[in-house]
Amino acid sequence: MFRKKYTWAVCYGLLLAAFTVYAALDTFVIRRAYTVVEDSAAQPAPTAAVSITEAPQATAESSPAEPDPEPTEEPVSTEPVITESSYADGNITITITEYRQYDTSIYVADVTVSSAEYLKTAFAENTYGRNVTAKTSEIADSVGAILAINGDYYGSQESGYVLRNGVLYRSLAARSQEDLVIYADGSFEIITESAVTAETLLAQGAAQILSFGPALVESGAISVTPEDEVGKAKTSNPRTAIGIVDELHYLLVVSDGRTEESAGLTLYELAEFMQSLGAETAYNLDGGGSSTMVFNGTVVNNPTSSGRSIKERSVSDIVYIGY
Repeated sequence: MFRKKYTWAVCYGLLLAAFTVYAALDTFVIRRAYTVVEDSAAQPAPTAAVSITEAPQATAESSPAEPDPEPTEEPVSTEPVITESSYADGNITITITEYRQYDTSIYVADVTVSSAEYLKTAFAENTYGRNVTAKTSEIADSVGAILAINGDYYGSQESGYVLRNGVLYRSLAARSQEDLVIYADGSFEIITESAVTAETLLAQGAAQILSFGPALVESGAISVTPEDEVGKAKTSNPRTAIGIVDELHYLLVVSDGRTEESAGLTLYELAEFMQSLGAETAYNLDGGGSSTMVFNGTVVNNPTSSGRSIKERSVSDIVYIGY
């Protein structure tokens, strides 16, 4: 009898251990591709944007033998002007500045665009799924991003809205989850998932929904407190945030952290910093080892998970500026 009980206990323990290992693998390792984005709006950034003045078309009164009129203007070229820390063409202007505050290096991309269509998101491997990841720089390169930061790492969660480039991939709400909605006109709004469905937001013109948080600044006022740190962000860490100053004027921000050179930021410090830059709305994205900024194919900051080595962590998605 004693041997039977002992054997049952061992079997139960082995089954429990096996289930625990499987659950961990399913959460963090096993790759599940749900949807491949076949018709991505993302295209490689052109080396130059060229506007050509077309010759006038022949009219019914024109003689077929007459030569076409000479064009009155030369073709107008608007090639981008690019430096190590800036980019400018007819539609996109980016200036990157490094700040030193809170004993931390903070990298700010000040972005203005002529249309919200140049503010986009992209999945790792162009695939919506679970544990489908790639480095921020690799995703940025795959879509021809001029500027990119890591996104919300939606793939590590089973709930929380996922709306990207106008396509709704996940509408399962997470309790008390605070999201950033980016509308097709480029405006920002902070919402709580329990208060509005993803389908409603899509119908109202939402183009992107980022589900991480919390909101840092709303209507120009800081919306977190020093005592308000969420469970996943209790100490100083590398951080990533996005904000809007005014119409089609954005801030993409990444800070270093976890090293002797940079302590990192608390959520309140990040909110305080975003407010100081003039952000009317600002939102916290995935941080820690995920925090990465890429500009013209070069990693701008010093991403690290442990502080012992500087290297990118693979993530599920990015927010980027590009064509």
